[in-house]
Amino acid sequence: MTLPVPPPGATDGAAGGPEDPRAPAEVVAALTALAARGPEITPGTRLVCVDGLAGAGKTTLAERLREAWADAGADVAVVHLDDLYEGWTGLLDVGRTVLREVVDPLAAGRDGQARRWDWIEGGWRGHVRVPRCAVVILEGCGSAPRGVDDVAALVVRVVAPDDVRLARGIARDGEALEASWRAFMADEATLEAREGTTARADVVLDERGAVVRWGGGRPWPDRVHGPPAS
Repeated sequence: MTLPVPPPGATDGAAGGPEDPRAPAEVVAALTALAARGPEITPGTRLVCVDGLAGAGKTTLAERLREAWADAGADVAVVHLDDLYEGWTGLLDVGRTVLREVVDPLAAGRDGQARRWDWIEGGWRGHVRVPRCAVVILEGCGSAPRGVDDVAALVVRVVAPDDVRLARGIARDGEALEASWRAFMADEATLEAREGTTARADVVLDERGAVVRWGGGRPWPDRVHGPPAS
């Protein structure tokens, strides 16, 4: 299946000031074009992993990608890993869940289904269904374990300085959760040392959506005018 590539104007709305996490329009356009060149995990479905650090802007980027593909007529599903962690301490084990309950079923031509964590009740409640569709976006830290390397159409890593991320997290969740944030950030470092996601990613973006590295041997798409930011 040919994945629709949004026209250049479909991602208009450039990022604002330095704290605006929206990726620039040309970067969003380039990412959609890059994914269209990637492999299908199963006929008619491409897997896109938006991995990276908590508070760096992954959710915002995933939503911009979803909007761009949806506006181009593609069916898109977004899976937020916040729903799959077993609470604040679940990061280091979530890769196995991603592979077993999402990636492996999709690769076999089936819908995925994973247990959903209830952050209010502190336990598992219900399920997250992952349908086969044109694009499945996995969003969250740990969404690109090594097992996705041969099946993902695109892996994006979003990074930001620790102080920026912690400030964003406390502003969102409250000072009472600062210790939980710091523990989660320590687990992020452990996960990065184990998975090497930054080196494996096709693209690395910063907290403003600017390109830190465009790698993996993937060319900057011809349909996007101008080179990536250095």
